[in-house]
Amino acid sequence: MPHGVYGNLKTKCPLNLIKDQHEALSYYRPGNFLISGIVSPKYFFGKLPYNFSQTPLTRDKGLSASRYWRILSFLFTIQEINSDPRILPNITLGYNLYENHLDERITSDAMLDLLAGVESNIPNYNCGKQNNLLAVLEGGNSAISKQISSILGIYKIPQINFAFMAQVLEDKTQSPFVYRMVPKEEAQYRGIVKLLLHFGWTWIGLLAPDNDAGGRFVSDLTPLLIGSGICIALSKRFPEKDLIKMFSSNEPYGTWRQVDLHPFLREIQCSNTSMGRLCLDENGELPAGFDIDNWVMYPNGSCVRVKIGSLERVTSAGLKFTINPEAIEWPKQFNKTVPRSRCTESCHPGYAKVVQEGDPVCCYSCVPCAEGTISTQEDADHCTKCPEDHHPNKDQDQCIPKIITFLAYEESLGILLVSVALFLSLTTIFVLGIFIKYMKTPIVKANNQDLSYILLISLLLSFLSSFLFIGQPGKVTCLLQQAAFSIIFSVAVSSVLAKTITVVLAFLATKPGNTMRRWLGKSLANSIVISCSSVQMVICTTWLGISPPFPDSDTRSQPREITLQCNEGSVAMFYAALGYMGFLAAICFTVAFLARKLPGAFNEAKLISFSMLVFCSVWVSFVPTYLCTKGKYMVAVQIFSILASSAGLLGCIFLPKCYIIILRPDLNTKEHLTAKAKAGT
Repeated sequence: MPHGVYGNLKTKCPLNLIKDQHEALSYYRPGNFLISGIVSPKYFFGKLPYNFSQTPLTRDKGLSASRYWRILSFLFTIQEINSDPRILPNITLGYNLYENHLDERITSDAMLDLLAGVESNIPNYNCGKQNNLLAVLEGGNSAISKQISSILGIYKIPQINFAFMAQVLEDKTQSPFVYRMVPKEEAQYRGIVKLLLHFGWTWIGLLAPDNDAGGRFVSDLTPLLIGSGICIALSKRFPEKDLIKMFSSNEPYGTWRQVDLHPFLREIQCSNTSMGRLCLDENGELPAGFDIDNWVMYPNGSCVRVKIGSLERVTSAGLKFTINPEAIEWPKQFNKTVPRSRCTESCHPGYAKVVQEGDPVCCYSCVPCAEGTISTQEDADHCTKCPEDHHPNKDQDQCIPKIITFLAYEESLGILLVSVALFLSLTTIFVLGIFIKYMKTPIVKANNQDLSYILLISLLLSFLSSFLFIGQPGKVTCLLQQAAFSIIFSVAVSSVLAKTITVVLAFLATKPGNTMRRWLGKSLANSIVISCSSVQMVICTTWLGISPPFPDSDTRSQPREITLQCNEGSVAMFYAALGYMGFLAAICFTVAFLARKLPGAFNEAKLISFSMLVFCSVWVSFVPTYLCTKGKYMVAVQIFSILASSAGLLGCIFLPKCYIIILRPDLNTKEHLTAKAKAGT
């Protein structure tokens, strides 16, 4: 018998019928068992059968490359199995290839011929050819695959499907004898989405066959694309034959070598001996690999296909794709640049996407990140905040560490405040020295020496307390800062209040019959200072006991800095201490203001009222300024308030007396003071 018998061979059988020009032609070779194939090589017939012992048949110009290699691999596999006695000893495989032109009617005709064993279209009637059919390989579309399945399922004949565009029944209870040798579409769809996102192709078109499979392809893929931010600019359906002609594939598909095929097909892992071994995974799925092509259309309507990589191991369990730029087959005009497919330009880092209402999600505008936020990648959906210890750089595309700052001695502001504090401290020491040196003179005696010394020492300590606020905060300095400042200032204001009350009582004691003289003396002044200061000490002791100040870092006030400072602990106790000092200052100012018109010998009340006016003005303005200032400048504001209010007391109360003592000693006499007292009376 020859190697092959040409298609429409007629045997002597009374049931032979006359076929029309569209009959299902076959390419047949006998054997102990037959493996059939349903293919569509349009111009295959009219050529002699392929003889593997002779020079290979030259491919007809009308036959596509994909179908040529598909048929060639089918025939070659049968020949390989028959030539190897170790595979199927004493068994010869035959084949029966049918041409169906992708037509359902012709496919039905081929299936009836195949099952009857003769071109009589009568099932269960064996006449002419052998009918020991083992399996059917087919690569039709969904409709053809389902049609074949409904017929073969009756006879429990394995159906091997190798078409990517076919959607056979997934329910194994309805199609238990269908074996699909390509990955499921769902895995391919995920691979397509991942590939598009890899290249930034977010403005795409969908081309699909105009059949059930094409409809399912569009309906299943569209939600995945939209959910991944990919917009569909064009969705068009074409006749299946036109698409196959446009996008033909050059893949070889494997065959198989076992008589009992159902258990074999369910458990097979690796099957053939060619270079590209066909292996199934643990789920019985084919982890296939594909070439990745990019089709580029020019304005004149011509297309160019660019191979840019490969998609590996596409299964329902996962996927992997590899892009090798050096292996890409680039047309000359591209100069190794992957073409873009986008609706808009990418948003650079430091910007975020904003989709306008009514526009596709891929057509967006780019807006800069808001202050304090960044975006580190292209096409960011939103900007994110930096950690508290970082801040955005100028381009707002990365976070950089904040600078740690505090009011240091080395910086210009610290040097200025230290210089002023030292100058005022030295001035206070100088004034104290003058009062000690001239303590026997009338002007010093007339102004209560002990209260003057207490006030000068408390002002000196006030100036020196400002050094507790400069430098890196520590646990000890934070504990001492506010408490020492509050107590020292309370002593100073209490001393001024005692001087004011002493002046008033001294004037009243000069009037005949007045009993105020017995209240005059050191005991009254000392009692006022001690009692008023004790209240502040109780406030500060309570403060340190329940919620003391502690070292802290401010990460929010300054966008680029972390400020080391002392946290007040209890804000209420902080303002309670300030409020008590304000209360003492207000009483002192009121008494001094009422006593401002006393006789000239006791005119210190005028100086006290003016000094209290300065003191109160400084601390009233301190509160809003302190609350509005951020970072280390809050500390500078408090130091300035301490220095300014203390300097006001020093200057208003003691400088006029120092002027008289040093420059006008002629006025520092008992006679002069007595004359002024009489003149005032």
